[in-house]
Amino acid sequence: MIFAFFLGMCSFLAVSKNVKTSLGLGLAVTFVLLITVPVDYFLQKFVLGPNCLLDGVDLSYLSFILFIAIIAGITQLVEMAVEKFSPSLYASLGIFLPLIAVNCAIMGASLFMQQRVNLDPANTQYIGNIFDAITYALGSGIGWTLAIVSMGAIREKMQYCDVPKPLQGLGITFITVGLMAMAMMCFSGLKI
Repeated sequence: MIFAFFLGMCSFLAVSKNVKTSLGLGLAVTFVLLITVPVDYFLQKFVLGPNCLLDGVDLSYLSFILFIAIIAGITQLVEMAVEKFSPSLYASLGIFLPLIAVNCAIMGASLFMQQRVNLDPANTQYIGNIFDAITYALGSGIGWTLAIVSMGAIREKMQYCDVPKPLQGLGITFITVGLMAMAMMCFSGLKI
């Protein structure tokens, strides 16, 4: 999500200053993905799609609004849980924890899932059942978590580097993200 489509860059760049907060946000995003994508799959398959429970009624135009509502509700639950069980992480994440509700990576995962439901079943990217949706959500969440934790570790190490004055801060961060994206995109052409 982050390196191929640059979804979720706002929280990725803001929170990835150290590994601890990066890991906390990554786990929160993964948890939200693990719940929202299967719920969105269920809605897409049985309520909104052309083969829904209401025969002959296509409610797919409501998918975007329903996906947002589900993501916002699950994010609120995650925020309350983090505040109760880890107040220090809640304080360090600040405004970015409630902003998971508008994280483009989560909405992107739901919309990509929606596209993959309609693919040919012979396609390797086809999502045909709830287990495929859970696997897709878990993979997307782990990938996002690995990306933000890696960036947090690199940014921690860069604090001790001699970075030229004009590139310090966000400049070197953008360069690093670009290099990481190019490195990860090399894997997109591999066929196993």
